[in-house]
Amino acid sequence: MRLEGWHSWIGTFTGVVLLTAAMLPLAALVAWALARRRRFAGAGAWRMSIAEVGMVYGTVPPVWLILLPGDEDGAVVNLVPLRDLLTMDTGQIVGNLLVFAALGFLAPIRFAVLASVRRLLALGAGCSVLVETAQYVLQLDRVSSVDDVLLNAAGTGLAALASRPWWRGAGTNSLPAGGTGKNTVR
Repeated sequence: MRLEGWHSWIGTFTGVVLLTAAMLPLAALVAWALARRRRFAGAGAWRMSIAEVGMVYGTVPPVWLILLPGDEDGAVVNLVPLRDLLTMDTGQIVGNLLVFAALGFLAPIRFAVLASVRRLLALGAGCSVLVETAQYVLQLDRVSSVDDVLLNAAGTGLAALASRPWWRGAGTNSLPAGGTGKNTVR
């Protein structure tokens, strides 16, 4: 596929994926610049910088893709749990699981208050509700579904569980609320 014009780059799946790949060096540069600026923060500077940039870099492109116009005949809303899940293909399920995965993986590393699976599930669900509401309000001819919210939240939670060994990390910036350093699933 040949990309011509700005719409091909920012308004198509292929364009967004290519832009995301092209922006990786810039994301690395921003993380480096943030860490360098925080050099007096000690070992936690790199950790905080990579987590912050990674959350943005890993979350903005999937949300952008979700907010591209769809091919439905008008906005469709489904509030019945598991109805759409039965008709989704594997790619749609995996895609929904990955939408807020970077946020779920990196948020508890950067923000101690989020070092709880329950809080991250709530964060993922809340972000997903905002995106699904935007799809409907902006009349993007897409399906706004409770199943998308469930899958997005589940992906956030699974990614959070995958990052649990790094929640404590260096310094007090990444200790769970209460400051005990215990990683309990709350």
